[in-house]
Amino acid sequence: MYAIIRAGGKQAKVQEGDVIDVERIKADGEVDFTPLLIVNDDGSVISDRDALDKLTVTTEIVGDSTGPKIDIFKYKNKTGYRRRAGHRQKYTRLEVKKIELPAGKKKAPVDAAEAKDSDDSDKKAKKAKKAKKAKKASSDTTGEKKSASSKAKTGKKEG
Repeated sequence: MYAIIRAGGKQAKVQEGDVIDVERIKADGEVDFTPLLIVNDDGSVISDRDALDKLTVTTEIVGDSTGPKIDIFKYKNKTGYRRRAGHRQKYTRLEVKKIELPAGKKKAPVDAAEAKDSDDSDKKAKKAKKAKKAKKASSDTTGEKKSASSKAKTGKKEG
C-alpha cells in the first residue's frame, strides 16, 4: 500500500517505513499529512476528495539536512559586471509511521475452499454467457438477414 502526499509544493509517493526529505518544516514530533491518493495492496484506488479528507498519513521528524551547494555566478563581458552567490536548500527528514485506511476497506482473510467455490461459480457464469452469445449469433444469420461471411460462402451478390 502506498500514498501520495503533498509537502512543500511537491508530491511524494510514500509507504510505511519510508524516510523522505521534504522542504523545511518548523515543527517537532509528529506531522500529519492529508493524502492526495491511496492505493491498497489489492490494487484498489481511493481518490475521492471527501474520503481522503478523513484519512491521514502520520510521519515523525527524524532530523534536518541540507541539500547540495549551488554556485551562482553572473558575468557580463566588457562591463565589469560580476556577481557571485551560493545556495543550500534546507530539508526536513521524515519517517512515515502509519497510513490510515478507511474503516471497512480492510479485506478479511479468505479460506482456500471459499476462494475455489467463488472461482468455480465465476467460470460457470462465463460459460453460460458465452453460450447465450453464441446462440444469439447463430439465430441472427438465419432467415433473410445474412452476414457478410455467409454471403461470401454462397457466392451471391446483392443487387
